[in-house]
Amino acid sequence: MAKKVLLICGAGASSGFMAAAARKAAKKEKADIEFKAKSESEVHNYLNEIDLLLVAPHLKYMVEEVQGACKEAGVKAGIIPQRVYGALDGKGLVKVAKDYLEGGE
Repeated sequence: MAKKVLLICGAGASSGFMAAAARKAAKKEKADIEFKAKSESEVHNYLNEIDLLLVAPHLKYMVEEVQGACKEAGVKAGIIPQRVYGALDGKGLVKVAKDYLEGGE
């Protein structure tokens, strides 16, 4: 069963481009990970549907805000590295997601 990753940013636009790049890279690598993007205001609506929440680097303050809700839902949370986000590095994001899913916080 595919792992589900939600990317969030302010309005969901830049994370949408990041998710598209990650979906393309995941397909190429045959990684069983699904990437979606939403705005920060929608996070709580999706926590019960995902395995990992990745926050855009410019919203890193949000990780602390959602950490409790993520733990309750059994969802891991992390920050997308600026170098990956800024370059829209889909392959890099697949690696980041795998690292979190395989044991990171």
